[in-house]
Amino acid sequence: MGIQRKMNWGIIGLGKIARKFAADLQIVPDARLHAVASTSRERSTAFAQQFNVPHAFDSYQALLECPDLDVVYIATPHTLHCENTLMCLERKIPVLCEKPAGMNPQEVHKMVTTATLNHTFLMEAMWTQFIPAFKKSMSLLASGVIGKPLSIKADFGFAAPYNVDGRAFNKDLGGGSLLDIGIYPVFLALEIFGQPIDIQAFAQFSPTAVDTTCAILFKHEKGALSMLHSTFTSLTNTEAYIYGEQGTIHIHPRFHHPEKISLHVQGKPVKEFSMPYQGNGYQFEIEEVNRCLRKKLLESPLMPLEKSVRLAETLYKIREKIGLVYPKQDVL
Repeated sequence: MGIQRKMNWGIIGLGKIARKFAADLQIVPDARLHAVASTSRERSTAFAQQFNVPHAFDSYQALLECPDLDVVYIATPHTLHCENTLMCLERKIPVLCEKPAGMNPQEVHKMVTTATLNHTFLMEAMWTQFIPAFKKSMSLLASGVIGKPLSIKADFGFAAPYNVDGRAFNKDLGGGSLLDIGIYPVFLALEIFGQPIDIQAFAQFSPTAVDTTCAILFKHEKGALSMLHSTFTSLTNTEAYIYGEQGTIHIHPRFHHPEKISLHVQGKPVKEFSMPYQGNGYQFEIEEVNRCLRKKLLESPLMPLEKSVRLAETLYKIREKIGLVYPKQDVL
């Protein structure tokens, strides 16, 4: 049996998250960064030099012409995710798209339909799903050790410097705490209880008309509750608690890429699980994509497209509750 060829990755959009992703590509044995693209020749050249990338392009379209490209990671602003993903899928190039997959359910449905029609792999980059300690917390829950889950509490907050042109507060770039960081508490709630049957939500807004803070309450079937919070105004613990009939699972900060969880079962000593990892944590979703591509799968069994559809639908319903509209993307 011959030596397995490394998967050749491309990156479209070369901001902060792309740098972390590129660094983690270097620690995945069967992956290498093959090509990068920015709208700035200077930026793509500098990025390629930093990470020893053989191909650098000054347009996203040009990257798609690069030979021997196996898969593309989309790391552009939220509002470009759908457009950039479709560009790849229509060329039958597999895609790992940074979250949120799309700005609304219509965009995500279009992405899923295009992937299906072109028989091409697509996955939303919900890296939390693949972090070892997070997977451990889900397996503990499934084991029944805390009994039936009754409610969860999860938050994600940091103090973002106010900049009207920065991604966090710019409506044209999909700004706001809900889509950027509130997506993680919402994802956790859906992962545990499924889609809510009732949603209550309130928000505070910036002068640029995006949410700076969002407080969300889900009611699920059989009465389960999810209490969720995201904010750009304050540093929060960024942790999660899953409360069950016989105990609690505490996912320690930062819960969306944890290295530690605690199991509190009534009448027993607290049991802690420490699961540190090297790198930034993106290597686990990279490994999953590589595994799926080698098996010729069109979606990940751990992060199937249906999860992305449900997530987009739920986020949109929250936006309806708080009155958050993105006029250039939303179908009104």
